[in-house]
Amino acid sequence: MRRPSGSGSGGGLRRFFGWIIKGVLAFVILSVAIVGLYRFVPPPITLTMVGDALAGHGVDKSWMPLSRIDPNMARAAIAGEDSRFCSHNGFDMHAIETAYARNARGARIRGGSTISQQTAKNVFLIQSGGYPRKALEAYFTLLIETLWGKRRIMEVYLNVAETGIGTYGVNAGAKRYFGHDASHLTPSEAGRMAAVFPQPKKRAAIAPSGFTRRHGNAITRRVGVVRNDGLDACLR
Repeated sequence: MRRPSGSGSGGGLRRFFGWIIKGVLAFVILSVAIVGLYRFVPPPITLTMVGDALAGHGVDKSWMPLSRIDPNMARAAIAGEDSRFCSHNGFDMHAIETAYARNARGARIRGGSTISQQTAKNVFLIQSGGYPRKALEAYFTLLIETLWGKRRIMEVYLNVAETGIGTYGVNAGAKRYFGHDASHLTPSEAGRMAAVFPQPKKRAAIAPSGFTRRHGNAITRRVGVVRNDGLDACLR
């Protein structure tokens, strides 16, 4: 007796791969739709915020449009995190190569993540996860670079980046550390806040000491360079 068409191990494999293809297509469609929505709507919450809430830290955030955030803050972010933000397509190959070389020499471990990559991670993914997360981070980086553009990427970054335990965004951070919102920040205040970005749960922008103070002071000095050299031209 002949087996029905599609039965047996061959049919099972076809069904298995068919479900995988459908799952991938569904993920692509859903992710593009969400990224497209966030082009116009502030992300309501992130997985990192959920983690802080579950840990009992609470979530303090206060969205502020980029047009209202003091330009010194975006300049400080560029100075401290991604000097080629306006010229790369989401990935800074020079920074990646430099980080690889430093790490290979056993120097302080450094990453080559751009602001675009950090935004993709902060909004759509968890902070850990190894290579699978890095692959998804690259995918979402390409999406936001394509669908959002530089101004929106910076706007979202400055509103979702951790600026302290349970504190998200530079507006909430400015209120926490300086007693006023982010519409007016001196280069020093912006530099100190940008110095917190890499390790927000271990650093504070108020009365910083050690590396945080030195790094913040260095960023403050570079804020003028970013402005004068037009490294923030894509945000104007």
